[in-house]
Amino acid sequence: MNKPTVHQLILDKLKIDLDIAERAAQTAYETATHEENIAENKYDTLGLEASYLAAGQARRVEEIRQSLSLCQNLTLRPYDERRGIEVGTLIGLEDDEGRQQWLFLGPDAAGLKVSLVGQPITVITPRSPLGRSLLGKFEGDEVEIVVAGARQQFAVTEAI
Repeated sequence: MNKPTVHQLILDKLKIDLDIAERAAQTAYETATHEENIAENKYDTLGLEASYLAAGQARRVEEIRQSLSLCQNLTLRPYDERRGIEVGTLIGLEDDEGRQQWLFLGPDAAGLKVSLVGQPITVITPRSPLGRSLLGKFEGDEVEIVVAGARQQFAVTEAI
């Protein structure tokens, strides 16, 4: 696994998502402000519904912009065996049943998925239960979280 490549894949994906969201927001805005969508009576809500959609799309654009900015400003450092896992660490985990997964502990963009040589990598943040549990851990450590009443245990197999 190459952490700078993973980081660049995350940035590229966020840029694509931002472009798509900006186009969707523009389309929603144009629909909301189009003269044909002016209400003719109190039951004619197409324009109102379009304005709600436009507002939601605009919020989504800002969320992606914030995620992109935070990820662009992230300084990647090599994994430090004295400090343990921190924001910017690429982490290999294995669960109780031997299933492996790769996570990137990012400053934002939780849930974003990228793939490197066929290996899926999911972005998590310190705000998630797993992200919070991983902070300060080291290779070989185990972490345990409870999700919806179910206890899940993971071993840190790699930290980059």
